[in-house]
Amino acid sequence: MTNVALLTGLSAVTSDYDAILCDVWGVIHNGRSAFATACEALQKFRAHGPVILVTNAPVPKDRVTRLFPQLGVPMDCFDDVIASGDATRNELKHFAPGPVYRIGLDQDFGVYAGLPLDFSDDPATAKLICCTSLRDYPDGVPEPYRPELKRLAAHNLPMICANPDIQFRQGDRLIWSAGALAAIYAEEGGKVIYPGKPDAPIYRLAMERAEAIVGRAISPKRVLAIGDGPITDVLGANRQGFDALFIGGGIHGHSMGQGDAFLASAEKVLANDGVTARYAMPELTW
Repeated sequence: MTNVALLTGLSAVTSDYDAILCDVWGVIHNGRSAFATACEALQKFRAHGPVILVTNAPVPKDRVTRLFPQLGVPMDCFDDVIASGDATRNELKHFAPGPVYRIGLDQDFGVYAGLPLDFSDDPATAKLICCTSLRDYPDGVPEPYRPELKRLAAHNLPMICANPDIQFRQGDRLIWSAGALAAIYAEEGGKVIYPGKPDAPIYRLAMERAEAIVGRAISPKRVLAIGDGPITDVLGANRQGFDALFIGGGIHGHSMGQGDAFLASAEKVLANDGVTARYAMPELTW
């Protein structure tokens, strides 16, 4: 494993990058309030290149940004947002008209708005599954879904997992997410399609947007991906050839060492998931 460098501030490496792809939950806010230093760092980087927020939120980007004012996230700390919900909509178009077997909160169903899709609760009729979240937010756990997922897998239905995150942090709680159900579905023999991180579709959309802003192609070597999820943000960066900055204070904040022990704990977390990051920080700062 490559050693991870402790980064004291984003300003130290700004000249090395033409664009930033930054995670949202766990990096710029925790679902309750913004991280002011992280937002300031992104604001300042924008003088050097575009900042594209890349999130596994299973909704279109307008639903993501609608929350920003009440959380205290300034609208000038990013150039655009690419959400897993947007990438999911692109994938769903290929399966129209379905029918789609939906798993998730009613609030997530905006991901289907305007698409030429039919829906069915009958596995024998449905042509695919789309999983956006657990139905019982915020207290639901994945294992009780196994019998349902096993029945669905027996019908050989592909599952689009709109949010590949296994868990996400909201305030001081860890909430189970759609990726946990997708993992069970795969264990039961089902095929899973991940439009979001760490897979390629969401990064294609993000890079297209960054390159449109600067008006030219951007080398992957000149892109810094920032995130707190080793198996989503960091793995996605590794696959795309981007440098990764791991933020330790997000979803793994409970297991990170303090002070001089931080870097060793960050390396351990990354190694446990088989990924590498060029840099690590407890939280994003300038």
